[in-house]
Amino acid sequence: MRNLIAFFKQYSHWVVFLLLEVVSVVLLFQYNSYQGSVWFSSANAVTGKIMEIDAWIGTFFSMGDANQDLTARNIQLEQEVAALREQVAELQRRDSTWQPSSQDKLLSAFKTIPAKVVGNSVSRPDNLITINKGTADGVRPDMGVACGTGVVGIVYMASAHYAVVLPVLNARSNISCAIRGRGYFGYLHWNGGLSDQAFVDDIPRHAKFEEGDTIETSGYSDVFPPGILVGHIMKSHDSKDALSYRLQVKLSTDYARLRDVSVIDNASLKERVEILREAQDSIKPQRKQ
Repeated sequence: MRNLIAFFKQYSHWVVFLLLEVVSVVLLFQYNSYQGSVWFSSANAVTGKIMEIDAWIGTFFSMGDANQDLTARNIQLEQEVAALREQVAELQRRDSTWQPSSQDKLLSAFKTIPAKVVGNSVSRPDNLITINKGTADGVRPDMGVACGTGVVGIVYMASAHYAVVLPVLNARSNISCAIRGRGYFGYLHWNGGLSDQAFVDDIPRHAKFEEGDTIETSGYSDVFPPGILVGHIMKSHDSKDALSYRLQVKLSTDYARLRDVSVIDNASLKERVEILREAQDSIKPQRKQ
């Protein structure tokens, strides 16, 4: 105790100085808004940094346990996936009526070139799609492009390794379509607006159809085979000249989420259309001499 008193006597001026400094700092930050805000911000920053370091240290030391848990979970998930694959394979073996999707089954009759979409737009009147396959892969202009949910568009131009597709969502698109099971056909157009709707024009006035009927490719061109899904009828309208119907169609393809497509090799389609045209020309009545 005596030594403590002696210490304070010897350094009393320093003790008084420190006390005055503390009091002045308290008064400065307490009664001055600017200095108080600076102190508050600095204190929060320091506190936050300390808490961040503390959290990082805790995470670092607990990382081993987390990795063990993740490893165990991954093993469990792999086992579950393997079991599900075996169950699906067993069901397919037992069920003789199991078939792949209708679009895949339809396209399987033709040579197709799988491709990935690397560029796409849906909000402009002149939307275009870029795919990662070109002439080096067998892609040529005027080939049809489809996906698992239906029609996508027609190849517009191609380089060695890339191609540009004119999709349905382009004002210049013009695809021959038919009402499934009805036999009536028209032409698919998109005039801007919503990316999930288009119109089929030139449906005859005597055509019979209902809302919800399926629209598909007609097969009357050398681009698409018949039966590729386009969409479903939402409403019917009169054409401008009132001589035909204009069908509003809900498109089956979600162009905003389009990733994988198939380019249809139309060599066999061209041959079929050419034969059909030759047959039609051969049965035309000859002019009288």
